[in-house]
This record gives sequence, C-alpha cells and structure tokens, in this order.
Amino acid sequence: MPSKPRKVVINGKFLSGVPTGVHRVAEELIRHAKTIVDQDPEIGRRIELSLWVPRNGEAKAKHMDMPYRVVGPFSGNLWEQITLPLRARGRTIVSLCNVGPMLTRDAITMFHDAQVHLAPDSYSRPFRLWYRLHQPISGRRHRRILTVSHFSREQLERVGVAGLDKTAVVHNGVDHVLSTVPDDAALQRLGLGDEPFVVALANTQPHKNIGLLLKAFSRSELEGTKLVLFGSARAGDFVAAGHVVPANVVFAGRVSDAELRSLYGHALCIAFPSLTEGFGLPPLEAMTTGCPAIVAPLGALPEICADAVVYAAADDPGAWAAAIVRLNQDGDFRTEMRAAGERQAASFTWKRAASRLVEELLAL
Repeated sequence: MPSKPRKVVINGKFLSGVPTGVHRVAEELIRHAKTIVDQDPEIGRRIELSLWVPRNGEAKAKHMDMPYRVVGPFSGNLWEQITLPLRARGRTIVSLCNVGPMLTRDAITMFHDAQVHLAPDSYSRPFRLWYRLHQPISGRRHRRILTVSHFSREQLERVGVAGLDKTAVVHNGVDHVLSTVPDDAALQRLGLGDEPFVVALANTQPHKNIGLLLKAFSRSELEGTKLVLFGSARAGDFVAAGHVVPANVVFAGRVSDAELRSLYGHALCIAFPSLTEGFGLPPLEAMTTGCPAIVAPLGALPEICADAVVYAAADDPGAWAAAIVRLNQDGDFRTEMRAAGERQAASFTWKRAASRLVEELLAL
C-alpha cells in the first residue's frame, strides 16, 4: 500500500501582524509551494500542505488561496509557542518568518538573517533577548533551518544559531513585482515632475545606514536631485536619531505595491547603503523594473546583486553622490546598468524558491 503523505502545517501567525518584507516572502513561498504540490501528483502523494492561523489571522488567510484552519486558543507568541505545537503533534511545522515553536522537533524554520547579532543597536532590548533565546534553541532542535543567502547561512553558523550541515539556502524570488500595474498617484501626490529623484528606504535602523544618504544629498552636486524615502519613518524620526535632513529629501510614507512600482519606474536609481543584509529584496525589486541600483558592497548584497549594480563605500557620501551624478549624466552607462539589473533579477523567481522549499520537505 502507498504510504500516507507527510502532513505539513504552515505556521500562519505572520498573517495576524502588520505586513513586512519577511511576510511577503512567506506569502509568496506558500502560494508557489502549494501550486507545485497541486500540479505534481507524485509530490501530492508525498506532501499534504495546510495553513494554520490564530483567530486574528483569518481575514488575511482567506486571500492566500489555499486551505486554512483557524486554531485556538491564544494569539501572538503564546499561540506560536503553545497552541500550534500542541495542536499540530504528529505533523511537520514549517515557519517562514524568523520564529518557530521552540520545543517542537519535527519542524523546519527559516531565519532570514543574523542581524540581531550583527547589528544589535538596530533592535530593542526585548527583541534582542527574545531572538537570542529562541534562535539557538530552534537551531538545535528543529530538523532543518532555512535561510535566504549563503552569507546568512555562514553568519548563522558563526554566531552559534545553526551549523552549516543543518542549514539550507532558499534565495528569495522577486518576480511578484511584475504582476503589479504601476500607479502614478504617489508621483502626483509628492510633486515629482521632471526633476531627477532617487528612491530609498525611510528606515532609521542604524544598519540601514540612511544617514549616509542624507549626507550625500546635502552636497552641492546633488542640489537639483531629490531623495524620495518610502516607508513609515518621517523627518522627525531621523532628526530624533541625530540626523540632519536636507531640503531636497521627500518623505513618501507607506506606499502601495503599485505606487512603489511607479516610483521605481521613474526614479534615476535606488540607493541601498546597508551595512549588512541577509538578502536585499528592495534593490532586486527595483532592478526587476529596470531601475538601476547603487548598493554598499556588504552583507549578502554582492552575492545577490553580483556585477549588475553600482557599488559605493558605505562610509563615503561623496562616492554615493558621484555615482548618482554619473547615472544622471551618462545615458549609456545608465542604459547598461538597467539591462544588467534586469538580467540579474530575472534569475530570482518564486517558483524556483518554492521548488527549493519543496525539495527540503521531500528530503525529510
């Protein structure tokens, strides 16, 4: 008689929270993994996927286009650490957002990076303590640890979270950007016309290094160029963190996927000066749309971006200003970087990423 399929429970706690980049990764991996399982009868005989969520995650689960189950009691960390492992006994639990049930052994958990160890000042003390408690425990107990780059795999081993022999790399995809129709509403709202502009994250975490861009845009050579920061942080947040915000910086606030694609499509480039990154999804998203990227040669960025971006030292505002001016003034160079970025980004698909996830499940 054929063996029964492995029952795999996807940890859906992330669907009860405010959307983040990590949550985007989880949603895309789940959707594409489900498609692979549904379309291949042989895989379907070996794996049975289901999504389990707390009560406050049901509204978003309805849009995931796969079977889901609301499981109680509790919510938040209590649900993830108590309810989920108790109710899912006899099943393999897959967690894709940096946290999994610590005491479960039959589990696969994705740690996107080791940032809490590499850049502790970017996180609150309770956050640091929680991650430093649960990550090593999960790294020892869980059957497999996934991460999003070879850089992160090496760093997780170096800080004692999980050994190389236990950790597998599942690169993110980026082709979700192409399914979004651009919406120019943000351009109109922000008054972005013919003047060139550069996009970057509105994030005050020290390792994101946005202060370097504020210094670059205070230089005279960028006086006629705007820096458009998208995300939740506002001018006052940067001032409170000790930065000086020049007059040519525009704060876009949170933007929709459609508005972001429009910003990428009209921007001179994206500037991404992070001191460390587990993957680096924003520059790859921009490259997918034909927007060149300037990045710091640190963390996983050289692995992900290869030679398809302009590199600038993370401590040299003048180098960033010079790179932006060159992209603005040298049309042939900008065309070359646009084409290189599109080629590099095309190799990072969610189908490929989900196939790696399914391979890990089959290998169990």
